[in-house]
Parts: sequence; C-alpha cells; structure tokens
Amino acid sequence: MRAFFAWACYGVLIFSSCTSVYAQHIHQYSIETGALFSSGQTPFWLRANQYGIVPVENPALRLNARLYSDYKATDSTGHKAIVDWGYGLNVVTNVGATNQFIIPEAYVKGRFGAFEIYAGRRKEIIGLVDTLLTSGSYIWSGNALPFPKIQVALPAFTPVPFTKGIVSIMGTFSHGWFENADRLVKGSYLHQSSVYGRLGKPSWRVKLYGGANHQVMWAGRSDYLDPTVAANGQLPSSIKYFPAVVLGTQNPFPDDQTIQTISRFEENRIGNHLGSIDVAAEVNLNQWNLFAYRQFVYDDGSLFYGTNLNDGLNGLRIRNNYQPDRSAFFLRQITIEYLFTGSQGGDVFILEDPQRRGRDDYFNNSQYLDGWTYFGRTIGTPFLTPQQEVNPSLPPRYGIANNRVSAFHLGLSALVFNKVDITSRLSFSRNAGTYAVLYLHIPGQFSGLLTASLPINLFGGTVLNGSLAIDSGGLLPNSVGGYISLRKTGMINRKRPAVHSPNKYF
Repeated sequence: MRAFFAWACYGVLIFSSCTSVYAQHIHQYSIETGALFSSGQTPFWLRANQYGIVPVENPALRLNARLYSDYKATDSTGHKAIVDWGYGLNVVTNVGATNQFIIPEAYVKGRFGAFEIYAGRRKEIIGLVDTLLTSGSYIWSGNALPFPKIQVALPAFTPVPFTKGIVSIMGTFSHGWFENADRLVKGSYLHQSSVYGRLGKPSWRVKLYGGANHQVMWAGRSDYLDPTVAANGQLPSSIKYFPAVVLGTQNPFPDDQTIQTISRFEENRIGNHLGSIDVAAEVNLNQWNLFAYRQFVYDDGSLFYGTNLNDGLNGLRIRNNYQPDRSAFFLRQITIEYLFTGSQGGDVFILEDPQRRGRDDYFNNSQYLDGWTYFGRTIGTPFLTPQQEVNPSLPPRYGIANNRVSAFHLGLSALVFNKVDITSRLSFSRNAGTYAVLYLHIPGQFSGLLTASLPINLFGGTVLNGSLAIDSGGLLPNSVGGYISLRKTGMINRKRPAVHSPNKYF
C-alpha cells in the first residue's frame, strides 16, 4: 500500500507539487492571559500597533486566544501543493475600565500556485518597512483593528517569467468595509491595492525594492456633511463608480441625479485617495543584514508636483544573521526610523497653482470627516494622533488632531543570558497639530517601552511576559504602566511522516 501511494504521487507530479500523501494541516493554538495597569491613559507603546486590542483606558484583565492553520509546509525536495487552504481565528476579551469583546482575526484563505485569496479579518502590515521593531508603516501599520476584506494577492515575491529569478513581484487587490458604529459617515467602503517589485535573486548580497500602495475611502452617506461637499449627504456608492475608484479618475456620470456633491471633488476623483510610494535596499554582510527604506507620502497632489518630498518615513534595520551564542548579551536587531510629516506641500492651498496646493491635512478629508481611522484608531502610523488620544488641554479637532510630526524612533531586540528575550521601543516626537488647528507651543513627547519574555516550566511550558512603559511630554497625558501575562502555545495535531516522490529530480 505504501508503494502504491508513492507511485500515485509520482504519477500526478507533472500537474502539482506533491508534498505528501499523508500530509495534513497542523492546527496551532495560543492562549494568553494577562493584566494591564497604568497611572493614567494606557501608555503609547503598550497600545500602539497592537491591532486595536489594547484599550486606551485601563486597568484591564485580558484573555487572548488564537487558533489557526497555515498552508502545508514544503517537503524535503522543496515541493508544495498547488492548491491549499488555511484559516485563523483570534478572540480577545478585556474586562475592567473598558469591557470589550474583540475579534481581530477571523478568516479563511486559499492558495492556487503563487496566488492567494482570503476573506475576513486578518492582521497585516502594508509597505516596505521593518515589521518587527518599526514605529509603524506610514499607511497601514497594524495600529487599528483589521478590516473585514476580500483580497486576491501574490502574497510573496514571485519571479517574473523569463527573468531567471532576477525580477520578482508581489501585490494585492482587495475590497473592504468601514465600520458604521460611532462614525459620522456610514456605509463607506475600502478599496486597496498594491504592487511591489524586487531586483535581485534571494541569494544576492544586494537587492533593490520598490513599489506603491493605493488606499481609497469611498461611498457612504452622512447627515453631518457640509452642503458644499455633499448637498444631500449622499456620496457616490454604486458599483458603477468602482472603476473610477480603482483608477483614481473623475466622476464618469456627472449627470447622476442620485448624488449632489461639489464638482471639485467628483470632477477630480471619486473618494478619498491616499497611500505611499516606497523604495528600499537590502545588503547582506555575512553577520549583518541591512535593510534601508523610504516611504514617500501622498494624500493629495503635493507628491505629484514634488512639493512635499520632505515628508515620509525613513528607516534602517540592522539584523544579526548569526545564531545566538552563550554570551550574557546577544544583539538580535536594531531599527532606527525618522518620520516627518510637517510640510504637506506648504501652508497655502490654491487650486489653480500646482506649486501652492498645500495643506494636505494627512489622514483627514472634507467628505470623510472621521479621517483615516477605524473604530477610533489611526489606520496608519500611530504618530498621527486622533483627538481622543491627545492631551485634553490641547486645542480640539475632530478626526486626526495631530498630523504635523517630527519623530525619532529606536527599536532594539536582544537575548540576555541565552534565555530572556528583551525588546525596547524608544521614541521622541515634536508635534504641531494641523494647519487648520495649530499647537502653538509644539509639544514634545517621549514614549518608551521595555518588554522581557522568559520561558518557564508551567503547564507543560509557557512564556512569562512583562512590559513596562512610560509617556512623558505635552502631546499625551503623562502615564506609567505595565502589562504582565502568561502565554501557552502548541499544536492540536502533528504531521505524519511524508512519502516523497521516488525521483527527487523529477
């Protein structure tokens, strides 16, 4: 019987990458329980880029449970199934000053060759950026709860035919939904697309990257819109507008009587368009891997006319390629970043003069009054701050209250005594509010975090996590806080021994 399975695998190998007749999905789980506490508002680095699961108000007790199954692993010959599937489910409960039941992940995914489709909520970061210690990718940082989406993608860099692996591409195309609860504009959609390329084979010492992402808030209705931007509160919402949304073109149906919006919006384009254009370079120096990146910002026409080139995220990741030794201190990674968003094309907006079409007002929009937020959290970099998070003594503004920022960020990861994982995030920013509502005294803000993780022999093996954070400055309320938790991970089933093709060169 075993020989029969092996020959069956051999017979279909010309149609698929047969990994194993016995291969099965591994269902993995993690359960974490912990306590969050602070002297005031939850400190910035305890809640930023946590996919919206950490409450701004505390104390809180947390239960975080996750169940997921990824695609089947490749076998020893490197083959993998052409058609495969997976899923993820993550449930978080916070009990305390804020009672919450949150589902940050609930998705099913399928793979056909290099392509993937998924539906549901899934944790993602978009852009060329270090994903471990970053202050946050500019446009999509993981700071907010994931969107419900349907997405088709090339999720990993895939070689372009006839380039011998020198040129690779990856990309996404998705449709999502904004929330309606506590939002001034209801029934809005998300369109999202991205394409990134890599020049260089994976084995090359130097590789170059580049690409862009496109985010669009569109559709919806509101009773709070000014008549000059939507006479009856209705925004273009029909599927017939979707091609214009994707292409960023003007209203193709100017005589549509079901909407009555101001011409300078719909005659320009449908919806609120924003994103980043990214470039990066990776250099492998044996022990150290260097990854330098730059994200250029667009939120209006300023980048097209070159008037906001000073704005963007700059970063350098330095990663240790060596395996940890038995020394008392082993440095895994350093990430250094600088974010500047103070230009926005200048402080004057004159529609007829491209060189003076400034005041881009990043993450805010005259039609979509809630701004680039989801359930009250900034979708992009958390340094662009919504009103509900800033110090109450600062001048108020609905939506994103602080989007003119100069921020330095340092992230460190290390292993101490070959056992304790240490992570640190330190940032300092100067904040000017917005052009519409200025912070005259330019408040400075320091936020820091130190986290330690220690494996212990409890319940068959768990990880004890402890974090200490501080906020000090004029932008956020001063606060000191911490988080302590126990996390258990494991597998529900184990993969059986694989049966490989009898000819590994076939």
